[in-house]
Amino acid sequence: MGTGEDVTIGKLLMAEYDRLKEEQKTRIGFRDNLLYVTLAVMVTVLIGAAQTDQSSVLLALPAATFILGWTYLANDQKISAIGSYIRNDLGPRLGDLADRNGSPFGWEPTHRRDGRRRQRKIIQCAVDLAAFGAVPLTVLIAFWVSGAATVLTVIVSVLETSAITVLAAQIVLYAEIEADSPAPRPS
Repeated sequence: MGTGEDVTIGKLLMAEYDRLKEEQKTRIGFRDNLLYVTLAVMVTVLIGAAQTDQSSVLLALPAATFILGWTYLANDQKISAIGSYIRNDLGPRLGDLADRNGSPFGWEPTHRRDGRRRQRKIIQCAVDLAAFGAVPLTVLIAFWVSGAATVLTVIVSVLETSAITVLAAQIVLYAEIEADSPAPRPS
């Protein structure tokens, strides 16, 4: 019946832990690279608008930053959800199997108790808001004052303003600034 190895609950839970940590690591790399992609998109759009002397080209930036920002936020939420699951569910179950009081994974809760965590989370929230909120809104304002608006571009810019506002609100809601705040559940 197979390889002859015992499949135990502990081995299954450790395999789950390994896969979750691998997924978390992959998502962290992807999420962090999204900031670089966002900066590259911003520079590209701004250069394009300057070279073509078409202010309507600026409308590509809010659309792109909204998509990239939403993807960034979704990955960040999954990273936090994985950590929360390991801290609050998987770790304690493994601890129970090992007759230990609590999780065998000390790093998972320990790094969240760092005295400067709150400060780092506030700064990261500000960076995220600047990249995915302030810059696109500034570009929209630049477009509006350019005087080159048509009915269609005004409609597009209003929709983009709404999308960026929603994204900025979600960035703040998911910031997890408090040390013991659980990862918000997607609705």
